[in-house]
Amino acid sequence: MQHRVIVLGAGYTGAIAAGRLAKRLHREDVAITLVNAEPDFVERVRMHQLAVGRDLKPRPFSEMFAGTGVELKLAKVTGVDVDRRTVAVMDGNGAEELEYDTLVYSLGSGWNAQGVPGTAEHAHEIASRPGALRLRERLGRLEAGQTVTVVGGGLTGLEAATEIAEARPDLDVALAARGDLGDWLSPKGRGHLRKVFDKLGITVHEHADITGVEADRVTTADGKAIPAAVTVWTTGFAVHPIAKATALEVTGAGQIVVDGTMRSVSHPDVYAVGDAAYAMGPGDKPLRMSCASGTPAAWQAADAIAARLTGGKLPNMPIRYFQQCISLGRKEGVIQYVTADDRAVRAALTGQLAAVYKELICKGAAWGVANPTLGLPTRRRRVARERATAGSAVKTLA
Repeated sequence: MQHRVIVLGAGYTGAIAAGRLAKRLHREDVAITLVNAEPDFVERVRMHQLAVGRDLKPRPFSEMFAGTGVELKLAKVTGVDVDRRTVAVMDGNGAEELEYDTLVYSLGSGWNAQGVPGTAEHAHEIASRPGALRLRERLGRLEAGQTVTVVGGGLTGLEAATEIAEARPDLDVALAARGDLGDWLSPKGRGHLRKVFDKLGITVHEHADITGVEADRVTTADGKAIPAAVTVWTTGFAVHPIAKATALEVTGAGQIVVDGTMRSVSHPDVYAVGDAAYAMGPGDKPLRMSCASGTPAAWQAADAIAARLTGGKLPNMPIRYFQQCISLGRKEGVIQYVTADDRAVRAALTGQLAAVYKELICKGAAWGVANPTLGLPTRRRRVARERATAGSAVKTLA
């Protein structure tokens, strides 16, 4: 009997994990099913570009995984039973239950309104394609001189504010940040960031803790009102809620607690990658939600699954950071070099060269997803017969 591997979610990490497993394991021994609600890949790192009217290259999964041996299941995941090893899904034909021997959980994260009053009713998000498209339509109806206020001074907020200001110089764009603008960057990075914001005419509200959102403004904890014909909320992400409803060991935020091979510490037949995983990185710090964490985590999980099924050597490649890549519109950027545990160092690349660098990173990430079994040596290994048996999978995995 084939060993049944189900991968939930086909974002960057899920698609990469499924493709890498297909490259590592013999097709006769494993059945790999990739479950995703949408039929094509979404370049989440480009949602700010989509929001200002730029069209993205379509990447249908049916083409990406053609001939790889990965079966695509277009359905919404509605539940996971880790004790019975089943996944509940819903598609156009109704509800269905899928059985697995090994599960790769990569449902990722979505918008986090932080419970701030008025956010859900009045703010826009760019954590998803539908959200970016709604913002795109709303921005298209704005008249010159109206204010767009981006809440959140992290990477997403910086990229959203600069992209909107560059694409719509007729609008009054503002950014509200809890701390100083780019306060985690090196002096060189911060200096260039302020230079670009000044050039684009973006108003910066520093040390602004937004506690309310209305149709035409946001309010701070000290009672200040900031005009906002459109509010874009980018203060962080919330993990998909399904894991928290299972028997898996999760954090208070709902992330699945995993070991160094991305394997659940409570259920050894479950692996978690991307934003859904709580994994420790260098300096005993949890890995942050990002492609920089998720991509190597997907490699780690796939290689660990293949090794355990075939009796190979487990991967021992600690995940570390090298840089933070920030696009500031289409012509400017900051590449902030960092320590292994993600702290900024003095060195930073800025300007147009940094914008080109960031674009190459984005294209490379998309290429890796769109070509899931290319770029790797062919090492399809046979699965040990007893390890492929569905009924004994948990007991025999080393």
